[in-house]
Amino acid sequence: MTLRPREHRQDLPGDSDARAIERSREEPEHFAVLFDRYADAVHHYAARRLGGEAAEDLTAETFTTAFKQRHRYDLSRPDARPWLFGIATNLIGRHRRSEARRFKAMSRIPGPVEHEEPVADRAVARAGAHGLRRELAAALAALPARQRDVVLLVAWTDLGYEEAAEALKVPVGTIRSRLSRARSTLREALGGTDPTAATTFREAHAHD
Repeated sequence: MTLRPREHRQDLPGDSDARAIERSREEPEHFAVLFDRYADAVHHYAARRLGGEAAEDLTAETFTTAFKQRHRYDLSRPDARPWLFGIATNLIGRHRRSEARRFKAMSRIPGPVEHEEPVADRAVARAGAHGLRRELAAALAALPARQRDVVLLVAWTDLGYEEAAEALKVPVGTIRSRLSRARSTLREALGGTDPTAATTFREAHAHD
């Protein structure tokens, strides 16, 4: 996939993502509209889960995969974010061990570390528990992969439950069930403190 520089494309800012994808089927350069809109968000999500170096490659692979699959995209869905984050999450699945090692390493760092703050920021502030972030990182590392996918997809993107279900291609009830079990595990690991008690994961992320 070759993305032409922004100034050489005839972008239509009002176009939906679906319209850009539809146009790209005949004129591939229009797919770059999605890259412009969402590459930073996909990279940020990937970096939090795998680290900055791996995120570069994973972001590129996400958009390359999406470009190859654009003819299968459901054009009735105007927002392509669930599709893109779903692809990214599936690709992250190839790095399960690396992600778990990353969270375990974060759990051993004595101070706040980049990429781990958003999930528990407000809980930390309320409880005054400086070790909570480390405990949370350890708990995330121990979560079953499918639960961790749901928690972090909801935590570190702007997707709601239905959009997360679309991204992971599961019923919305499955998203709620996995998230409920994950929250229970996190509460237990954090000594009863629930990082989602006073705010949703999404609101916590908004203060990153």
